[in-house]
Amino acid sequence: MARNIRYRYRRPGKPTTVYDQWLVLDRPDLKVMLLDAYQSDPLTVGGATVLERGAPIVWFVFPETWHDIGRFHLADGTFTGWYTNLTTPLEMTEADWSAGDLFLDLWTPVIGPSVWLDEDEFEAAVKAKRLDAATRRRALNERAIIDLQVASGAWPPPVTRDIDLSQARSLRDV
Repeated sequence: MARNIRYRYRRPGKPTTVYDQWLVLDRPDLKVMLLDAYQSDPLTVGGATVLERGAPIVWFVFPETWHDIGRFHLADGTFTGWYTNLTTPLEMTEADWSAGDLFLDLWTPVIGPSVWLDEDEFEAAVKAKRLDAATRRRALNERAIIDLQVASGAWPPPVTRDIDLSQARSLRDV
């Protein structure tokens, strides 16, 4: 049975954003959450809208890793691609979870090459000391690991390809 999770997304230098999401799959190595309707400004990559207000997102969170992955959609449910956030590892207490943004994001469209986003924000955060040297190194290490997987065709991970919006909704409604 799905349960509601309050997911606090901390952005150094910005207000924390809280998302109410459905936890639809709960395994020790994987948490899958469904956000029914994204309520922030649309997200564009290379001039194309990849996430609209009102669009659903399926989030894949891997406890103890330094990233999460979202399956992004348009408001009508059209799948646009995978959005990888580099984050601090997930912190969980009952139904209140949180992670910290590390600024670097990878966009992997349905068709086309992956592209890193927000590199300027990452460097600005380092310069402003919102990320310390150890966290900067850890984020760059995570990026290097992901880059190797992208180069070998192993990114995004298979589970993020296998569980789509329809399946996440079915898991929520069980």
